Amino acid sequence: MADTADPRDDSLPEALRFRSPAPLVDIGANLTHPSFAHDLDATLDRARSAGVETLILTGTDREHAEQAAELARERAGLYATAGLHPHGASEWSSSLEAAMRELHRRPEVVAVGECGLDFNRNFSTPAEQERAFEAQLGLAAESGLPLFIHERDAGARLHDILHAWRDDISQAVVHCFTGERRTLHGYLDLDLHIGLTGWLCDERRGHHLRELVGDIPLERLMVETDCPYLLPRNLPAKLKGRRHEPALLPWIVREIAHWRGLTEAELARATTATARRFFRLDAADDNHPALEEGN
Repeated sequence: MADTADPRDDSLPEALRFRSPAPLVDIGANLTHPSFAHDLDATLDRARSAGVETLILTGTDREHAEQAAELARERAGLYATAGLHPHGASEWSSSLEAAMRELHRRPEVVAVGECGLDFNRNFSTPAEQERAFEAQLGLAAESGLPLFIHERDAGARLHDILHAWRDDISQAVVHCFTGERRTLHGYLDLDLHIGLTGWLCDERRGHHLRELVGDIPLERLMVETDCPYLLPRNLPAKLKGRRHEPALLPWIVREIAHWRGLTEAELARATTATARRFFRLDAADDNHPALEEGN
């Protein structure tokens, strides 16, 4: 990982121009966030220079899901999810459900979500969150698409709901996992996948994850930035503006590999194979509009 990105690109400090030893998939990139509006193409160029060849753009509501799907339609290597984040669960309606159903039919949309439960902030009530989540579980069962799940301080309730639906849905990943051992093993018992972020790099909040990463089978582990959020705190140089981006994913892979006792190349290859299998990217490539158009 000593190689650097394009030296003509001065938007990242030299010490942060990482290069993964094997191609990576960032399963959670919020590239419809306004902070990427002015330099999206450069952001994607930096990601590819770092070896992050595939990105799943997170759709957290109708507006951002449509934006993510449009970006994915236009560019090879990009895919999208479409769902309603639990923070906005109070907005769930029959018209929104119909719009999500249409999005899930698009070839560049590869998962239902981001959806789930967040009892930490409760921007929507728990009852509203459960109603919206169950509705999206129904959409996942109907479409056959995997689920991209958000959970914060709601592990027991999420587990119970998923247990009741487990035979009806295909695959599911709890993205940006930050929970404790008991919660992790509950998810693994349901044959769920786990997404890890730079939370592991936070000595204040993420230290416990370093002891848990070895419990996650490689065939169920994926990696993500969740950018522009969750910038790793232990980066070797300061980043102007503190906006996280996909080009920094190799640093997270390095950290996870260290705590698992693997090489970066081993972890990169394993998580990429898992992500491609989970999101069915080989099949999605065959129908990707940008690939068909030769973009």
